[in-house]
Parts: sequence; structure tokens; C-alpha cells
Amino acid sequence: MRPKPEQWTGLKSFAVIESERQINGESTLERRLYIGSLSPHAERIASAIRAHRSVENRLHWCMDIAFNHDQMRARTGHPARSLATLKHMTLNLILMDPVKRKGGIKARRLIAATSDNYQAELF
Repeated sequence: MRPKPEQWTGLKSFAVIESERQINGESTLERRLYIGSLSPHAERIASAIRAHRSVENRLHWCMDIAFNHDQMRARTGHPARSLATLKHMTLNLILMDPVKRKGGIKARRLIAATSDNYQAELF
């Protein structure tokens, strides 16, 4: 297969990030590849990657804690995508709730599951 650079209009940089992790004296090395439209400036690219990873990590943690996302049985195909979409919509509705309430996202999710009034307020 021949490379087709015309498919990558706006491509200005690529980066390889290596992360080394040590657990119980055992070391692992992970290599991640990134492409982007940022100018090839190492500090700027690294900052953008850290910001992106931070958002991803916070969202994954939130979805796993509040929705038990890692325990979901539907992992492939349309059911997995549909359930993930519904969970993200629910999370966004809870986060946009103008009334600040006691309890975290998980508590508010459980209240929304049992209270028609709270559901109506969220919608």
C-alpha cells in the first residue's frame, strides 16, 4: 500500500511518547503515537497531549465510578455504543443540573433512577 500524503491535509506534526512504569520492581514501557495539526514544537505538543490524557482519564474514572462502566456486559457492536451514549447523556444532564445538590454523580444518578421529579428537572 502506497502512502497518500494528500489525505493528511493540515498535518504538521507527529509525536512518539514513551511512558515507563514500575510496579513491584517490574518495569514496562508503553509507546504512544500522535499526529496533529500543531506546529512541531515539543513543549506545546506535550502540553496538548497531557491535557487530552487528563480529560480522558477523568471521564473514564467518572464513568467507571458512577456507572460501573467497566462491568458492562455489552462490549461490542450497537448495544455497547447505544449504552455508552445513554450513559454519557445521563452524565451530561447530571453535570448541567443548575441546582447544586449534596452527593456525587453516582448518588444523583441513583436519585434520577428512582425519582420522576428529579428526572423531569434534569430534562
